[in-house]
Amino acid sequence: MTTQQKRLAWRSAFFLLFILAPIFDLFRYDLYEKHFYLLQHPWVLGIDASKEPMEMMVNMLLRFFLPIGIIVGAGILVSWKWGRLYCGWLCPHFSVVEIINASMRKASGKLSLWDKNKLPEQQQDGTHIKPRSSWWFVTLLTVLFFSFVWAVVLLTYLLPPTEIYGNLLHGDLTRNQWVFITVATLIFTIEFTLARHLFCRFGCVIGLFQSLVWMANKKAMVVGFDRKRASTCSDCDTSCEHACPMRLKPRSLKRNMFTCTQCMQCVEACENVQDNKSNTTLLKMLDDQCALDVSARGLGQKPNIPSKCFEYKETREKSS
Repeated sequence: MTTQQKRLAWRSAFFLLFILAPIFDLFRYDLYEKHFYLLQHPWVLGIDASKEPMEMMVNMLLRFFLPIGIIVGAGILVSWKWGRLYCGWLCPHFSVVEIINASMRKASGKLSLWDKNKLPEQQQDGTHIKPRSSWWFVTLLTVLFFSFVWAVVLLTYLLPPTEIYGNLLHGDLTRNQWVFITVATLIFTIEFTLARHLFCRFGCVIGLFQSLVWMANKKAMVVGFDRKRASTCSDCDTSCEHACPMRLKPRSLKRNMFTCTQCMQCVEACENVQDNKSNTTLLKMLDDQCALDVSARGLGQKPNIPSKCFEYKETREKSS
């Protein structure tokens, strides 16, 4: 199973969990009962007037600060080591971004309406996509479908899912439910059509939090470029850049890849290009001391990079 197949499996499973979580009361907030549900149990703070002050304080610590601390702590740990791993491997929004990107490229030859130039129809990594105007209809349907799904699912995180899906099935939504779904669908349609990765880069608080933590760790996992063999890239069509859903330049420094989602599509694109040339890839996921070549270079520092970082490539070249 390739890396992208693994990502597809993880993203699909998490998107399904995103839809099913409120249905099975795994996690949601009930506006009627005014409390959360967590793993099918009511999640209440227990700080009503009938409680003693000490009991209320303990309840706040155990039922509010402790869970929040665990979630934030886990998020910091993952981001510190791997960056935006959640975005690239789980996020249900980014999953839609990639699906619409692929559809829009088949319609226009570009991943975004804001791209100035079309991508090559035939790339050196083996990608072959000839734009067809008929794909605009598919793209529009895809945008509308996922916008509606997101609107409905978000509402089920606030109101009982059985009520929402039952009212939808019987065409009996209340006025407020109808307004919420209509407005949310419209907003998501605009965002999925015009913003998408721009929202991920500049508007998503969760994504920005992960990026800030990741940037603080110079030894975190990052896409590394074998600079000693940079001349091998001289006749490449930048397939690695075309593959990036965030429109980044993978051969650059870490600070220029602030919003990298660790999707590794650029790495696989480079591998395919170099395989076609009977060569070894120039891009590789690096961490620890090896990552300093990407994170510290350009900051007035001259890190001591171990030769083993790209050693496997040199060995393969000698044996070929």
